[in-house]
Amino acid sequence: MSYKESVGQRTYRFADLKTLMAKASPLRSGDQLAELAAASEEERVAAKMALAQVPLTTFLNEALIPYEDDEVTRLIVDSHDLQAFAPVSHLTVGDFRNWILSDTTDSATLSRVAAGLTPEMVAAVSKLMRNQDLILAAKKRPVVTRFRNTVGLPGHLSVRLQPNHPTDDVLGIAASMFDGLLYGCGDAMIGINPATDSLSAIIKLLEMVDEFRQRYAVPTQSCVLTHVTNTIAAIEKGAPVDLVFQSIAGTEQANAGFGISLSLLQEAYEAALSLKRGTVGNNVMYFETGQGSALSANAHHGVDQQTCEVRAYAVARRYDPFLTNTVVGFIGPEYLYDGRQIIRAGLEDHFCGKLLGVPMGCDICYTNHAEADQDDMDNLLTLLGTAGVNFIMGVPGADDVMLNYQSTSFHDALYVREVLNLRRAPEFDDWLESMRITDARGALLRASPNQPLLQGVRDWMGVA
Repeated sequence: MSYKESVGQRTYRFADLKTLMAKASPLRSGDQLAELAAASEEERVAAKMALAQVPLTTFLNEALIPYEDDEVTRLIVDSHDLQAFAPVSHLTVGDFRNWILSDTTDSATLSRVAAGLTPEMVAAVSKLMRNQDLILAAKKRPVVTRFRNTVGLPGHLSVRLQPNHPTDDVLGIAASMFDGLLYGCGDAMIGINPATDSLSAIIKLLEMVDEFRQRYAVPTQSCVLTHVTNTIAAIEKGAPVDLVFQSIAGTEQANAGFGISLSLLQEAYEAALSLKRGTVGNNVMYFETGQGSALSANAHHGVDQQTCEVRAYAVARRYDPFLTNTVVGFIGPEYLYDGRQIIRAGLEDHFCGKLLGVPMGCDICYTNHAEADQDDMDNLLTLLGTAGVNFIMGVPGADDVMLNYQSTSFHDALYVREVLNLRRAPEFDDWLESMRITDARGALLRASPNQPLLQGVRDWMGVA
């Protein structure tokens, strides 16, 4: 089906829904690289106007990537809930935007329709929204998950403590881990990106973090971000695996580039559930995504990068994850050129994931060759904190010495919690107070030799 819209004296024609979606996307370098972007702002406005008039039911009848060719499309179609869709089935994309933003559409209403929404519907409505719309709508849609603590409650913000080391040195990782905990970070999880895929090294890191967690009764969860097949092998060897990690994308071909399939993710999900290591819940998966991943693998099928990204959230939703993380600026300026594009993408990703019922966090980050700086990250951090993001990263000094990119620091988490009055996961907050790291308000206490964790760190690391 083709689409058209007139602006002034000019009429713009769009060959199909896939083309219309791409042309309606806010400007970003990845779509320009793929030769999918609108040629002018006027064409982009025309595409938005045409997209606003498309009935939501069109997305059930016109697949952007054919059902026969792609298992992610099959997942989206086969899992669609017509009953949940019914309350919005009569709306166009423009009407859907107005409905989402209406004062009468509350959190419970958005939750009830989530299973009836496809990623393409959600991506489409985001293209019609200003940044403030994305913030307001996402804030209305909290997604709460549980493992050893509770993440995603309104008025809360969690932090993934990321104590990476370029050689996987256990003491180096432990030092960064303790540093982050003493700043009150780590309630989302302690998550290590290993420098090697050595199974023995991965198990050693898992055992180190788990030994520490048990010794000090820390109500958090750990993850070593290795390929899902390595984690399955670690589980088979009896390693203390809490969360299973995998990078995912929005097309079957892109996921094949990651060495995964939906059946493999299902195997990992069932293996993690079988361990029964959670204490307050059983959300056991941790996924990472990023706009541009499908394009970088030449696996986007002519679909714009933001819509491909939202399709990845359908994959995540299938496995009921504890955390899903859009690593928004990590892939580089070829896909998100500057701070403005990174900020917009972060707000889009968070909104779209939340609307689909996915527990979204964001690695607020950029690479050193992007046209962005830490002020841009401060802006996105503040906006996402306002929007109710589930978690952010906590990296020593905001500079990851292993992955070589810029993220957010332990101090950044203190800032955003203070300015927006956000608390940590409740179980973790209680633990920090019991360890005399924070007071009852969640504010850091001055370090003292009598602080149990600080003394324990000295003993555990063999430091006088």
